[in-house]
Amino acid sequence: MATSLRRWLLAAWLVSAASAWAAPDEIQVYTGEMDDPGEFGLELHVNWVPKGAQEPSYEGEKPSHHMTQVTPEFSYGITKEWEAGLYVPFAMAPDGSLYNNGLRGRMKFVPEHAENGGFYWGFNTEVGYSTRRVSESYWGMELRPILGYDDGKWMASFNPILDLSLSTNVSREPNFEPAFKLGRTVAEGVRAGFEYYGEYGPLHHILPADQRAHYLYGVVDINRGDLDLNIGIGKGYQAAPDDWVVKAIIAFPFK
Repeated sequence: MATSLRRWLLAAWLVSAASAWAAPDEIQVYTGEMDDPGEFGLELHVNWVPKGAQEPSYEGEKPSHHMTQVTPEFSYGITKEWEAGLYVPFAMAPDGSLYNNGLRGRMKFVPEHAENGGFYWGFNTEVGYSTRRVSESYWGMELRPILGYDDGKWMASFNPILDLSLSTNVSREPNFEPAFKLGRTVAEGVRAGFEYYGEYGPLHHILPADQRAHYLYGVVDINRGDLDLNIGIGKGYQAAPDDWVVKAIIAFPFK
């Protein structure tokens, strides 16, 4: 127990050492991982933009430059194929002010498949409320298909995400935001690779190529004993409002 505690304190120190963390409150490509039936889970999403947007894109928005975002994600395995989750996003401004940025629930479905056994697929849906500090639409929904492959040595996962605004003050046309992850096992319990996130605009009116936002992250996933950690550094390209983003996801065991 003492060893596990020291590991988690070390991980938390590494995450907080950059002093301020932000960007979207969740920077993650979904894979086939699921909680076991009856199992509770907790992941801490921590993101920081060392160099990003310094002017709001709409009235009331908090620019991402040097803004901290820390989001606990609680999850529960309902069955082997269904998992429920709850996000509670918080932010800290450069002046130290703390904010709650909303609340989102999710439901994830992934049919049973052999671990490290090849192809898998699934679907995740999120619905929730966001404050105007982070979104023009107070209510929103995310539809996230999951398509992936994992043979133990190589893994790849593609999430062709549709992001929908549900409030009446903005367009409700779905936005296409694809995400992709490729990783290779480089040591026992350690994978290295990259993650890609795009912002392509409305699904039926995809933005011209020079107006799309792209983010590419170099990432490392560590899963050894009780330590389950994803860390990455990302670079924004083309129309991306943030130049550099640092992110981490720490999973806490509930066994």
